[in-house]
Amino acid sequence: MLALACAGMTAAMPADAADAYPNRPITMVVPYPPGGPTDIVSRLVAAEMSKTIGQNIIVDNRPGASGMIGADLVARAAPDGYTFLANASLHVINPYIYRSMRHDAFKDFTPITQLADVPLVLVVPQSSPAKTVQDLVAMGKTQPLNFGSAGSASAQQLAGESFKTRTGQPMQHVPYKGSAPALTDLVGGQIQLMFDSMPSATPFIKSGKLRALAVTVSQRVPELPDVPTMAESGFPGFDISTWYGLWAPKGTPPAITAKLAEHAALALKQPNVISQYASMGAKPVGSSPADFARFNLAEGQKWREIVTAAGIVPQ
Repeated sequence: MLALACAGMTAAMPADAADAYPNRPITMVVPYPPGGPTDIVSRLVAAEMSKTIGQNIIVDNRPGASGMIGADLVARAAPDGYTFLANASLHVINPYIYRSMRHDAFKDFTPITQLADVPLVLVVPQSSPAKTVQDLVAMGKTQPLNFGSAGSASAQQLAGESFKTRTGQPMQHVPYKGSAPALTDLVGGQIQLMFDSMPSATPFIKSGKLRALAVTVSQRVPELPDVPTMAESGFPGFDISTWYGLWAPKGTPPAITAKLAEHAALALKQPNVISQYASMGAKPVGSSPADFARFNLAEGQKWREIVTAAGIVPQ
């Protein structure tokens, strides 16, 4: 009887531990510097989650190596729910860009939830003769086109590579250290086009310095209601965006990831989060761990196909 009682107590411990979670502060690792889009999106949610989950969520910025330094830290952390990762879609792109990684983006993490989705927008200088995507395609038949991006292996670059593959026209990629210098050169005409995230491109569009030709998601976005989608512009199935999510170390109990996802979803419903996300062109999501896990695999497959079609050799 004593043995059975002890066995029963042991079996109950994981559930009890999950019920007691959290009983100390939680660390959210952001693998980029403060002030960037991943940091802003994540901090807003962390602040609101702290109000409802019962413990402070401390944001720990660990930038470097395209987000891999911070991801390595979380991959090696104890799977107890007290350390988790807030990252961008680059998390599932890196495996197809870098040959040697210290972690497996799909096997070493437990997906928690998708926080937000941010469309990209295809922009050209206001002085460009291209008024539509098809005009731009026609331009490419008569002159070489250079497209900029916020850096190698970024979603912006891969959107450009996908466009290049779909049109069958030669285009030269010009990587920059961030969107700001790339947009400056685009306004000045040093490059002819760019797929950029809405938060950084929209001010240039609103001021008339850049012309938006299309957004890269399946439906038009409220912030740019007159701008067609790439599908409407003759490129069906062109659906590329930057997105943000949360991951825990592999082996984190499902009850804990479910609790984190629940409180993240609550945070995403708060008016200040909704309004600040809207100002960035970000759409709140708040998916379940199971849905986010499926989304991770689908996105990984999509990016793998884009990288392969573009002929990008892993570094």
